[in-house]
Amino acid sequence: MSPDKMIHMANQIATFFKSQPGDEAAARIAAHLGDFWEPRMRRQLLDHVATGGEGLDPLVIEATKQLSAPAD
Repeated sequence: MSPDKMIHMANQIATFFKSQPGDEAAARIAAHLGDFWEPRMRRQLLDHVATGGEGLDPLVIEATKQLSAPAD
């Protein structure tokens, strides 16, 4: 997937969870990514964050700290 599309999708997820009540948005984003993104997508996201995470919502970056790296 193109990096721009991955960033857009991740930021859309963050936007949705920001609108939900409570203060667990990062945990909910991490759970969503773990449940619905295939391992290659999660790896791409984690690699992007490791290089600075340009363009990502700060909540997405926070969520990746709770996201398990997919097994290769």
